[in-house]
Amino acid sequence: MRINPNIKIRDMVSEHIVVMPGAVQTDMTRVIALNDSALLLYNALSGRDFELEDAVRVLTDEYDVTPDVARRDAEALLADMRKNNLLV
Repeated sequence: MRINPNIKIRDMVSEHIVVMPGAVQTDMTRVIALNDSALLLYNALSGRDFELEDAVRVLTDEYDVTPDVARRDAEALLADMRKNNLLV
């Protein structure tokens, strides 16, 4: 999988907001904000193909969590990203 190369992250009022360039009209009812863990994964995995285990490794390297906890969190985040067209 790969993070959609068309998305950009903007810092707005202490939030990390996903921006999809090129949209003529923006639906402000669907703002996607990334927490610190999601932003970490975005920064670490953007611009390359990756697997679930790559995301798990990023989380276990940064946080004091077990691989099982990191896998569960990564699966949930990647499912949300897929649902919101942030993965290609």
